[in-house]
Amino acid sequence: MSELSIQGLCKRFAQHRVIDQLDLHLTAGSTLALLGPSGSGKTTLLRMLCGFEHCDAGSISIGGTIVSSPGIHLPPERRRIGYVPQEGALFPHLKVADNIVFGLPRSLRKQRHRVAELLEMVGLPADYADRAPQHLSGGQQQRVALARALAAEPAVVLLDEPFSALDSGLRNDTRQAVMQALQAAGATAVLVTHDQSEALSCGEQVAVLWQGRLLQQDSPANLYRHPRTPELAGFLGESILLAGVATAGRVECVLGGFPMADSKLQGAVEVLIRPEQIRLGPPAPDTVQATVIGMEYFGHDATLHLQLRQGQHIIKARTSGWHAYQHGQTVALAVDGPLTVFAQQGPGRSTAETPDNARFLLSQS
Repeated sequence: MSELSIQGLCKRFAQHRVIDQLDLHLTAGSTLALLGPSGSGKTTLLRMLCGFEHCDAGSISIGGTIVSSPGIHLPPERRRIGYVPQEGALFPHLKVADNIVFGLPRSLRKQRHRVAELLEMVGLPADYADRAPQHLSGGQQQRVALARALAAEPAVVLLDEPFSALDSGLRNDTRQAVMQALQAAGATAVLVTHDQSEALSCGEQVAVLWQGRLLQQDSPANLYRHPRTPELAGFLGESILLAGVATAGRVECVLGGFPMADSKLQGAVEVLIRPEQIRLGPPAPDTVQATVIGMEYFGHDATLHLQLRQGQHIIKARTSGWHAYQHGQTVALAVDGPLTVFAQQGPGRSTAETPDNARFLLSQS
């Protein structure tokens, strides 16, 4: 497998810039989750990687060879790209084995080259080779589509929201099998998704694309814990933003004083707290206390809506579903740190940002 490098990539349709000065780098054998809402430019970027669209500026390199730039455009069949579409797109008149070897030379197709090996790699029994695709579940069809993409030993594998059409239980099983197969093959892969949890759980690196621009590329943990902007924090999951004051590596807010992840900031800041960072306990003197005013129960965990005793702040806390909390109950709050803070750009916000709110805020920035 080969490294993938994108530098200064631009693409316009009429006067609309769909991809805007995009820089991405993916090392050989690693997986990148490309995350973004509908209309962010994900599909256009995939088409440019495949060679279906020309670039207006910048370059795309695969394995150190430029395949796309204003003066160079390698055709799709010469780029060694493996592609897994959203719903598998298997040929219904061909058996599973014939689907897998479809893109290989005729001599290898006749031999059913590596069919048993590839089926084992994607977690399917060898006897599935003679089945018709319509006799497989949706998740099994996606695994066959991956086997087909890997059969030609591509330089890069592109997966275009391959799990979005599956129900939640099947999606998790299929996702795990596909990611294990990519790892076993040592594949350089780009997984395109608009699902935040999917991106964070699948990618060794996650890149967030918004209106054609790269907002941040980082490891899943760093991206979630240390997003570059409050709006990006809200897009990646539920977040609480509180006004605070930073001094000498610590920040003071309504929940108390805490160490900061970035000790360079001073003065008025916004403090990012994830609901799962908040720990609950019995009320005691000299603790921050709140009243439970609502609860969303999910079985494995629960989200509590809490009214702070001091001030009018309402915040969310995520806790184990095993613990029972009652409406009107008083609890003490503690926060796991250090905390991520942002230089304050305007009036402090003190409620949990929802993904929808974050999308609106980010589109206005």
